[in-house]
Amino acid sequence: MNPVVLIPARLAATRLPDKPLADIHGEPMIVHVWRRAIEADAAPVWIATDSPAIAEAVRAAGGQAVLTGAAHPSGSDRIFEALGRIDPEGRFDTVLNVQGDLPTVTPATLRAALLPLADAEVALGTAVAEIVREEERAASSVVKMVGSPLGGGRFRALYFTRAAAPWGEGPLYHHIGLYAWRRAALARFVALPPSPLERREKLEQLRALEAGMRIDALQVAEVPLGVDTPEDLERARALLRGRGA
Repeated sequence: MNPVVLIPARLAATRLPDKPLADIHGEPMIVHVWRRAIEADAAPVWIATDSPAIAEAVRAAGGQAVLTGAAHPSGSDRIFEALGRIDPEGRFDTVLNVQGDLPTVTPATLRAALLPLADAEVALGTAVAEIVREEERAASSVVKMVGSPLGGGRFRALYFTRAAAPWGEGPLYHHIGLYAWRRAALARFVALPPSPLERREKLEQLRALEAGMRIDALQVAEVPLGVDTPEDLERARALLRGRGA
């Protein structure tokens, strides 16, 4: 594989305005995410954004950024445009999409999402972690992966849901929003209309499953903190104390 890491970022968050530029110990949050991706040492890293302010912040830290359109309905659409801009020749055949609000994500988790693509039948790789907090089992904000174990902590994903599933005794798995795409699969995905289950659950990965794309997930040790609220931002600052430039 010849992968590239793309991190979509925009300023239009409602619960935490200007979220990517939120300060964490002297650096914008998006720069912390960029640093975690650089530390993974898996591929070149680019920020894909519609904001010149975000691009400037990333470049000031020594990173690479590409400006995209402002009207994209999802991060997947944004990274597809960015990929065409930075690599029109098609040299990168694999794209790791990392959410720009995961400043505590570990390099090991980023690398794990890429590993399922060693299997030629897999279109997308992702990561999951076992749910250990009882309140998360039924929380609709926690997306669960329902999958068939393949051994070695790897699963073939059968469904993703906000409900507590599957029913019965046994572990539930928290889906982590990282996607390693084959370039051809990403191109096919963004050309498809939103699917019925995607619209119902508000989970775009269901569009890929409904279209027959295979998604495999690798289990990792923990779920990175996603920053959506001022309270989340304070938690991130506590967790990342001492991790600035």
